[in-house]
Amino acid sequence: MTRTVLIIEDEHKIAQWVQTYFEQAGFATLLAADGKTGLMLAQTKTPDLVILDLNLPGLDGLDVCRAIRGDKTAVVAQVPIIMLTARVEETDRLIGLELGADDYVTKPFSPRELVARARALFRRLDRYAEAPQTIQDGDLLVEVDAHHVSLGGAALDLTPNQFAVLVALLENRGRVLSRAQLIELALGHDYEGLERSVDVYIRQLRRKIETDPANPQRIQTVFGVGYRYV
Repeated sequence: MTRTVLIIEDEHKIAQWVQTYFEQAGFATLLAADGKTGLMLAQTKTPDLVILDLNLPGLDGLDVCRAIRGDKTAVVAQVPIIMLTARVEETDRLIGLELGADDYVTKPFSPRELVARARALFRRLDRYAEAPQTIQDGDLLVEVDAHHVSLGGAALDLTPNQFAVLVALLENRGRVLSRAQLIELALGHDYEGLERSVDVYIRQLRRKIETDPANPQRIQTVFGVGYRYV
């Protein structure tokens, strides 16, 4: 099955460059030069991956990401997003993750690296699809192969990385995992993001599965060490 990558990038040369490398790697591509067009294509074409530039005319990348993740009724809400950004500050990258991006690449970048990041995301998704497993903790149900999570019978929308971190925690219930261990177990040894990205995913998961995210009962922090699913 050929996967489709939507590239939302207003710099024509960069967009063409990225498109060429993805097509040479066997992907189909869609192009958008502004946020509004990109969001429309994401919602109507439901690509398998969105490459999203942060600085776009009109609707910027953060707004596009927020709109994609905010549409809980659409399949595209769970599509992986890799952000492209010229901002090197750690806080800027973490803001993108908070809004639901799964990864980020800073400009200037190698298109080979971008394709490698995309393949790493797809490998994680494929690994879960091949694992006919169900994990349950009270009213929390995770159907691993279907990439489906529900709480009290209500479906939860998790991004691929949020899902991967939750599965890693559940598979190691009672064990304290450091950020580095969670990255290795959930995201793989080829993940090149910040270790602090794990903190973002934990906060997002707590908002979705905890009754009181400020006083978490499922995902606990072990200060100075890491996190543990009780």
